[in-house]
Order: sequence, then structure tokens, then C-alpha cells
Amino acid sequence: MPPDLGQGGCSALGDGVILARCLADVLLENSTCQRRLDSENEDEYRRTKKGLDNYAEKRTWRVFDLICTGYMLGWIQEYLYKIVYFEPKFARKGTTKMEVNADIVIVGAGISGLATALALHRLGIKSLVLESSNVLRAAGITITAWTNAWRVLDALGIADSLRQQHGQIFGGDDEVRCLKRKALLEALAKDLPSGTIRYSSKVVSIEESGFSKLVHLDNGSTLKTKVLIGCDGVNSVVTKWLGFNKPTLLGRSAIRGCAYYVDGHSFEPKFDVLVGNGVRFGVVPCDHYAVYWFLTGSLSAQGNSTLQENQLKLKQFVLNKLGKVSDHIRAVVEDTKVEEIACASLGYRPPLEVLFGNISKDNVSVAGDACHLMTPDLAQGGCLALEDGIVLARCLADALLENEDEYKYERIKHGLNNYAEKRRWRAVDLIYTGCMLGWIQESEWFGVRYLREKLLSHYLSELPLKKADFDPKQLVL
Repeated sequence: MPPDLGQGGCSALGDGVILARCLADVLLENSTCQRRLDSENEDEYRRTKKGLDNYAEKRTWRVFDLICTGYMLGWIQEYLYKIVYFEPKFARKGTTKMEVNADIVIVGAGISGLATALALHRLGIKSLVLESSNVLRAAGITITAWTNAWRVLDALGIADSLRQQHGQIFGGDDEVRCLKRKALLEALAKDLPSGTIRYSSKVVSIEESGFSKLVHLDNGSTLKTKVLIGCDGVNSVVTKWLGFNKPTLLGRSAIRGCAYYVDGHSFEPKFDVLVGNGVRFGVVPCDHYAVYWFLTGSLSAQGNSTLQENQLKLKQFVLNKLGKVSDHIRAVVEDTKVEEIACASLGYRPPLEVLFGNISKDNVSVAGDACHLMTPDLAQGGCLALEDGIVLARCLADALLENEDEYKYERIKHGLNNYAEKRRWRAVDLIYTGCMLGWIQESEWFGVRYLREKLLSHYLSELPLKKADFDPKQLVL
């Protein structure tokens, strides 16, 4: 029967009990006289048939009733669904489950979302983080944390614990470490108050309600909030609501992996980056037991699709692209288990869209990849997301910590606009520089290769450190 009544399993249980009783009534009858074996078997067959016929009569009309009722109920409900739920104004009247209001709702428990929530918490402001997954997601394996990221982590109060887990790559005044993404997310989430992150909460739509926003979730519930922050990544629902287009794909891909050594590895704490053959390959240790590596380059659409579906082919593709490299470098790819290898197409948010688009609108704004997706060539994506969190929290705190409620909406709007203006040019600079750096490093044109190898080698190697040098005054609470 159809599932509309929810009676399929119940009816099956009923069948079992009634069938057993009907059979027991006839099979357990005691015969008062002796019969020959053939006569006894014939009598048992007759009684069994009688019991099953009795069961059939008892269940026929019950089943007929449930099947017909279920079909009719399903037809009526699905017909009404088309009338009710595709007409938003009618659907909202008494049919939506309203939850307790939240002053600040952050969509996405990634780096920018958790950094924003923790920064707000340090400033004494509560927020609610909605995560579509049922656990913290650590896609991406690692991030390179440059000086600007460590200033943010220091301000958030979680830097020391992460330093103990990850060795420094460069010496001197520039602090650079390769962080396991999972360790970073767990450190950010650990210091948040219990209940700040709400898992299995996927946002499906956003609606205006006076000065507030209604955030509708896929479980049918709705949150009403004074401030909505989208930190929900590449396919952001909030970014779409603000009017942004989908990110632009570049025709490039990134293959990443991590090799783990139980007894430790022998790699020195530094970047090894190789450029040539149309790709860029890099190796960097995370700690004494893990070594992260990556390869970026252009693949055909068919080749990219085929490789992404087969991790063993990904590994072989990387080994073939390495060409003549030292056995030490080649070994880190060979030592990587296939389940630790991932491939993703690279895209970016066009700089002009970031420059002139709505990073904030009224009481809604975006941060992290939802705002400024960029290529990994500068290794600044995660660092910029951390910057966003602390700058956004400060701008909101200035608006929310005043006691007067009369002009709070205008103060929130002004605070988010202030955040947008502070981040706009910073994001444009890193997006554009990253795209140009990737093109120069992977280009096989003779003129570009000559410039890269003879004139720009030192400048290009220093560029990531220069771009990490961001105003320290903006990265404190």
C-alpha cells in the first residue's frame, strides 16, 4: 500500500499475529480416536486449509480499507500541496514553525563562520551558527597559515594550542605553518559556548520580514534574525540572495594529498615548490608525521572528470607530471594512500563583482569563500576568511553593544557597510594577484617562462609573504 497512512508496517505486524492464531486454532486440535497415517494427514490438510481461509476472510476487508484510504489520502494531500506550498503568502499563514529569535545567524560552520562566531563571543555577543552537515566538515586537508592568520588566531585566543601541533616553516619575523584544517575548525569550535553550532540545518531560502530576515531550513523550521551572515562557501544561499552570480571556473584543477609517517618523516620545515610542464607542485610538512602536497594545472574537461572519479588515476597522473624530480619528493606522493588524495576544479569570484557587488545589503552580509572565492596560488583563502571573521565581529560589535534600540537597525546596516568597504579592496587585490601568479607560474609560453625564470623568480617567491602583511591594527579585538 502507499505510505500515506503510515500503516504498511503496522498492517504487516497485524497479519503475523492473526495468521498465527488462525493456524494455531486448527493445528492444535486433539483427535479423540486413532486414525491411520493417511487419514490423519488428510485431516491435517483440511484443517490447515480451513485456518488459512479464515485468516484471509479476516484480513481482506481490513487491507482493502487501508489501501483505498491511503491512495485517496495521498492524492488529496499532494493535490493540496500544489495549491498551498507553491503560494508563499498562503503557505506562511499558520503553517511555518517559528523558532526563538536569534540576534545573529551565521550560515556555515567553516573557517570564516566559526572565526566570526568566536570573535563575537570574545566581544560578549551571542550568535547561532547553522551547519548543513551533521558534523564539522574538514574538506581541503590543510591550509597555509601566514602571518596575518596568526595575528587573528592570537586575537581569538587559540593560537598557542595550534602552534604546539604544527611546526613553523619559515624562521625570522614571518610566522608560517601548515595547519590541518580539521585541527583548526575543532580549535575554533571548542571555545564556543555549548549550543552555538546547530548541525543538520540546511538553509533553503531567505525572506524579508520588516527589519528582520526569516531563514527557512530544510526541516521546515524558520529562524528570525536581526543580522544574517553568509559563510556557506562556494554555493552560498546568502550570496545568491545578495545577487551574486556563481563563481567563474578557470579550467584549472588542484590535486591535493597528505602522506602520513608513523615513525616520522625527514622533510625539512620549508616549502618545496616546483614549476614546469604546465603545472605547479609543492610539498610542505604539517608536523613530524604528516606531509602535505599539491599539484595545480590545466586539465581537459574529460580528463578532469575522469581523474576526479578515480583516486588511483589521480595519483598516477601526479607522478607522471613530476618528471625528473628527486626520489625524496616523488616518494611523498607514492607514500600517500589513495583515500587521502582529492581533486577539485578551481574557480574565483571575479574582482569586478567583488568591487561593485553587494557584499552587504541592509542587515545581511557574506564572508569567506561565499564572498571572495580565490585560487590557491597565494595560499591566502583560509587566512582571508580568518581576517573576515575578526573585522566583521568588530564592525558588528560597534553597532550591537550600544544600549539604545531606537536606531539599532541603522547601526547594524552601517556596521555591515563599514565591514564591506574594509574588505572589498583587500579581497580584490588577493583574487587578482592570485590569478596572475597562477597563470605566470603554469604558463608554457616562451616569453612568460623567460620572465618567470630570469627576471621575476625572486619577486614571485616573495609575493605570498608580502600579501600576508596586513594592517595588524585591524586584526585585534
